[in-house]
Amino acid sequence: MFKKLKPWVSAFRLRTLPLSVSGIIIGSCFAHYNGYFDGIIMTFAILLTISLQILSNLANDYGDGVRGTDNDSRIGPERAIQSGAITPEEMFDGIKMNILVVIVLTVGLIFVSFGSKYFLYALLFFLLSGLSVYAAINYTVGSSPYGYKGLGDVFVFIFFGMLSVIGSYFLYAKHIDHHVFLPAVSLGLLSMGVLNLNNMRDIDSDKEAGKDTLAVKLGKTRAKNYHIILIVLAIAFSFVFSILYFSNFYNFLFYIAYIPLVLHIVKVNKTDAPKEFDPQLKVLALTTFLFSVLLGVGYIL
Repeated sequence: MFKKLKPWVSAFRLRTLPLSVSGIIIGSCFAHYNGYFDGIIMTFAILLTISLQILSNLANDYGDGVRGTDNDSRIGPERAIQSGAITPEEMFDGIKMNILVVIVLTVGLIFVSFGSKYFLYALLFFLLSGLSVYAAINYTVGSSPYGYKGLGDVFVFIFFGMLSVIGSYFLYAKHIDHHVFLPAVSLGLLSMGVLNLNNMRDIDSDKEAGKDTLAVKLGKTRAKNYHIILIVLAIAFSFVFSILYFSNFYNFLFYIAYIPLVLHIVKVNKTDAPKEFDPQLKVLALTTFLFSVLLGVGYIL
């Protein structure tokens, strides 16, 4: 059992988890700002989001592993099935167990947030959780995975940006507030940037394996231009937000994150070798997390 612990932890891809909870942090901070915050709701929301991210990572490992997309020509970290550390059957069992965890956490989150008072809201969020499971699995798994059709960016924008921020805020407030829209858009764009950078790194191996990501469709030059546009738009939308919803100078705290974002743009613009994009993945993911924390905290100080 303990021999398998290390490859399972590696398959969870812990470095992706801070990015996954970024939307929950923003939504929770704005709920706190407007007087709706509840620590128990936040705890369940974070645990559910982490479990969904791990589910996505395991499913991605499984889907790309059994299709042969993860091969020796791939530049990124070696995956569990690719290395042989975990068999496809074991990974599939892990996915099923993870889905059970998601169901339990979904029921818990719905209960602490809505109880028996808001039945329709509870039903809606149970449906949204089901759609999140579908999106997590079907990125690379199934007869027609959307990740192989260049649709991953759309799903990332919806689930990591709009649903994560607006949905988490709704859990507290029981209504949607216009304050959270621009932060949700900015986070969605940055999350799309993380996915696109990952696909730019793997563009050659994905093309050979028939994984038709948006980066593959665009080609190296246009994928790089697209990436820069995503980051610039995220900065622009968040800047506009800070002006429109100014309440005190702490609101500008997240401008600090603009520094590594601009440096990231410069680095990506100068980079041509796909393998050189890999270190920038960590930079962009952690900067997005920093951006989210500073943006949220800037409105509760």
